[in-house]
This record gives sequence, C-alpha cells and structure tokens, in this order.
Amino acid sequence: MPKPTKGPRLGGGPAHERLLLANLAVALFTHKSIETTETKAKRLRPLAERLVTFGKRGDLHARRRVLGILRNKDATHELFTVIAPQVELREGGYTRITKTRFRKGDNASMAQIELVLEPVNPKPKSAKKTAAAAAAAAAPVAKPVAAVVADDVVEDVVIDAPVDEVVETEVVETAEVTEAVEAVASDDAVDAPADDVAPEAEAAPESTEEAAPEGDDK
Repeated sequence: MPKPTKGPRLGGGPAHERLLLANLAVALFTHKSIETTETKAKRLRPLAERLVTFGKRGDLHARRRVLGILRNKDATHELFTVIAPQVELREGGYTRITKTRFRKGDNASMAQIELVLEPVNPKPKSAKKTAAAAAAAAAPVAKPVAAVVADDVVEDVVIDAPVDEVVETEVVETAEVTEAVEAVASDDAVDAPADDVAPEAEAAPESTEEAAPEGDDK
C-alpha cells in the first residue's frame, strides 16, 4: 500500500482517504461545525478551504470541480449559495480548529473544526502607511501638472501681451530701418568720385573765353 507523502495516513489507502475527507467536508458544509479527531481536522482544513475558494469563484467550472470531490449536490449548493457570500470579503482563514477533549476509550485528542462566518472588520491602516501611499500616488501626478502650468503661463504671456507694446516695437524697428537707409545714402554722396564733378568745372572757363573775343571785336 503506498504511503502518503505528508501528514498521517487515514483509512486503508489513498482512495479511502479521499472519500473519508470528502465525507468530513460534506458534514462541515452542511452543519457548519463538526467534532472529530485532531488528526482528521488538520487534514480536512486545507481541503475545506480550497473548496471554499472554489465556492467564492462561483462559475460553472468551479461548481463541477467541487461536485466531483464532494459527490453531494446538497452540500455543493449550500457551499455556493450560503457559505461563499458570507466569506466573500475574507481573504483566507475560512476554518477554525479548537481542541475540546480526549475521547473516552482510546484517549484520542478531539477537536472541533468550524467555518468562520463572522463579518470581516478591516483593520485601520496606520498613519505612516497611509501617508506613504498618498505620497506615492501623488508623486507621479505632480510632475505633469507642473509642466502643464508652466506651459499655460508661457502661452498666457505670449498671447496676452499688450497691443501698445507690439506697436511701439514695430515703430522702433521702422525708425531704425529709416536711419540706416539715410546713413547709407549720405555715405554714397560723400564717397562720390571727383571725376563726375570735374568736367562741369572745366567746361565753364571754355565758354567764358569763347565769349570774350566777341566783345573785343565789337
């Protein structure tokens, strides 16, 4: 007979052990609390919590998985419709084992295993964890906000600039252009070549000399 890999051996073989645990799970889901030996209660606990997890899932596949293990439609229906909604907010720890007595006859240690169906009271978070979580949530948002604000300020400065300043800027630029044009013109007049003026000066004496003999002849 193969030996189980962990925990004490229950029943005559693996198949007997599976059926024994399935019957204990059916009794637990039906009555919500049962008394058995401490050894059986400890072996039943992981199976019962696994089945409760299937019950919280609630889909058809999970229901078929549970029905294949329990082989009892009433217990499966009780698990999915009554027990699962009561432990919906609980994250694990669906069963509780309490030692009760020693059985008369063989002096076996007895224990009571029951479902934990009390409403869950969430623990208040500490101030440090709350502040750290708030800072972590606000840190990624702070940078984009600052960037957007900076962009808005720049756009406001450019768009909302007074019209007078723009007009004065254009007038100053026009005056500078006019002064530059006049300066260039004066430079051209000063730098004009002397050959352009000399022919006129030379032409004047020739006309005088030609007019003088006419007066002497008269």
